[in-house]
Amino acid sequence: MKKKILALFLAGTMVVAGMAGCGSKDNGGSEDTKGQESTESPEGEDTGEESKAVENKEATIEVPDEVTKGGELKIALTSSPKNLDPVKYTGTYESQIIYQVCDTVVTYDKELTEILPSLATEWTISDDGMEYTFTIRDDVYFQPGQYQDGRKMTAEDVAYSLNRSATESAMNRLDMLDYAEAVDETHVKAVLKAPSAVFLTALTNSGNAVVPKEEVEGWGDEFGNHLVGTGPYAMESFELDQQAVLVKNDKYFLGEPNLDKVIFKVITDQNQEANALRTGEVDIALQLTGETVKIVAEDETVNLLKKPGIQINYAYFNMVNGPTADPKVREALIKAVDYDELAAGVYQYGEGEGACLPLPKASWGYDASVEADVPEYDPEGAKKLLEEAGYGDGFTLNMYITNETFRQKASTILQSYWKMIGVDLKINTVEWGTFSETAASGKADVFAMGWSWYPDPYFFFDKMFASSAIGTLGNGQGYSNPEVDQLLSDALIETDQAKRAEIYKKALKLITNDDPGIFYGNPAECLGISPKVQDFNQRADGTVKLFTSEENVWLVQ
Repeated sequence: MKKKILALFLAGTMVVAGMAGCGSKDNGGSEDTKGQESTESPEGEDTGEESKAVENKEATIEVPDEVTKGGELKIALTSSPKNLDPVKYTGTYESQIIYQVCDTVVTYDKELTEILPSLATEWTISDDGMEYTFTIRDDVYFQPGQYQDGRKMTAEDVAYSLNRSATESAMNRLDMLDYAEAVDETHVKAVLKAPSAVFLTALTNSGNAVVPKEEVEGWGDEFGNHLVGTGPYAMESFELDQQAVLVKNDKYFLGEPNLDKVIFKVITDQNQEANALRTGEVDIALQLTGETVKIVAEDETVNLLKKPGIQINYAYFNMVNGPTADPKVREALIKAVDYDELAAGVYQYGEGEGACLPLPKASWGYDASVEADVPEYDPEGAKKLLEEAGYGDGFTLNMYITNETFRQKASTILQSYWKMIGVDLKINTVEWGTFSETAASGKADVFAMGWSWYPDPYFFFDKMFASSAIGTLGNGQGYSNPEVDQLLSDALIETDQAKRAEIYKKALKLITNDDPGIFYGNPAECLGISPKVQDFNQRADGTVKLFTSEENVWLVQ
């Protein structure tokens, strides 16, 4: 039997990624509907199952034999960065800028498979896994700022920055660290609270970047607007909701950056972003979604880059307050949604694939067998559960989202599904600062966003579902399960990855059975780029890096 697709969202050329296997759990709250296939959905129109991919027309340009120095690279951000202080940032919009201005102790290679030296040249680990000793470079200088004139970075700066992150990070990015101390000018000892299999990986995050104490204390809460680090580009200016202007750091320890200037421009409208790329107003357009993917792919003057991402898209329920604190209500909301159709409506142009679990399929902790635990599509069963929970007459939920096209699509589709079972979803589209504050503080009935990090499950589970993360953006909804907490603790002290994977798979099953949200998609990383941009590497986590030991981006003039 053909499925009824959401016609409103499936007009035009598209790619639909199915997700067979998701949804067969029977929790006793309604009849077991395993094996049934729905013939009804919001909008109700059958558009068929045929689909085809957009055609990607490659743009080329004559490239000189030698690298061209200089030029101004312009990059579009789809949402405005709120705070560029590494310990305060909460979104990729900030991190894209921080990574250019600051460095971390260690870094990932461009394929995200190996940890490489950065500010540290080497490190040793104690036999008990509790102490890491880093040898720090002695040829690194901070960019000049208001409170220091570009002095040499020392081990004291590294220790200060790590301790600051461990105690002040808005996302608990270094919560495994007890303290760091400078042994001498070029050696730092980091002492952990317990052995951690992900400590080095955590150190690669821009939230743990090294910054000068004088600038932090001198600027106070305004430090993020006057960010100073050791990176290849220094921040010349930052205008909230407008742009950040960076200039090359001539004293960068890896050498001279090829670009003279980098401008991150905030363009919140996706169509305007695509048009800015096509007209040359920007050289790179990040996080393309929806029809803009098709527009850029078919334009012969620019290129579309697409790579499988390490990300999940989801709608997270409030686990503490409101109707969704009731497990039956959460199960009902999930049963009311056809995951296949939701993914098809969101990813019309091949910019992602359907999912149903709170971990990307690219993670080594993923377990496809748990897909069967997700409640399957059963609107009548959903209504019955709401009646049992005392909500037979329905209720209203407030959802918070940001302005990305796919987020708007997903929320509108969920609104249609939940309306069918008597739930009125109010969609609040807000800017990133308001969104992150609302979500982190538990004030949203539901919030929808994407979470992207590294393949290690720690960066998803410990940040989104550990009790210790409550009050952060990852777990603002208050998810707490003592069994999950114990498994996550066990995984951190296990050094064998295969054994860690088995522990995380148990946690995945427990989390899934708690029905914390709708985890509907694994988006690809899609960006548009001018053929003038050379030696740019697209990373699976969406991070932009313009100068590393492996690459130094330049422009054909």
